[in-house]
Amino acid sequence: MKLVVGLGNPGPEYADTRHNVGFRIVEHLAERHAIALRLDRRVEGRLGEGTIRGVRAALLLPLTYMNRSGRAVAASLEERPLVEVGADLLVVYDDLDLPFGRLRIRPGGGAGGHRGLADIQARLGRSDFPRLRFGIGRPPEGLEGVEHVLAPFDPSEAEALAPRLALAADAVEAVLCEGVAVAMNRFNRDPEAPQPGSAPEVR
Repeated sequence: MKLVVGLGNPGPEYADTRHNVGFRIVEHLAERHAIALRLDRRVEGRLGEGTIRGVRAALLLPLTYMNRSGRAVAASLEERPLVEVGADLLVVYDDLDLPFGRLRIRPGGGAGGHRGLADIQARLGRSDFPRLRFGIGRPPEGLEGVEHVLAPFDPSEAEALAPRLALAADAVEAVLCEGVAVAMNRFNRDPEAPQPGSAPEVR
């Protein structure tokens, strides 16, 4: 059993904010694989289980607010003792240090200032679990980081968001079904950069 956790804040006022992109990626994955996400009060989140490309997986959206995400993750892991944290847990969240839409998969590491991830690490007492970061870009000059992450995507970003969410869902599938190393090699790159062996564009 795998456990995929998308981070965000509950409530309609946060639904379209940059900070909730983790929710949106996991919701996209749930819709793709017809996994119903239902309120589960035992884990304080929306939870669903199903099969993703032959792999049994649980999808979790904590409803504890971002800074207390670890509470829902720890409760969900208690309900699923067969989940091995270092191999079977994947956390999906936003990252303002990455350009909009860029993906970064890592097998572990620090929280990088992300309070949701930091709370999960504190609750679990470890940081050696995979994570997928989705770039939301740095705030413009004069805007604080908190204001930036809690604001909606700008119109140009919103227009480009759907295919990037789909690509992020592809990356989650790759981690679950092919492993972190394969997924890193495939998705930790600039999608706009020329690929090896490709001919340069002549202008």
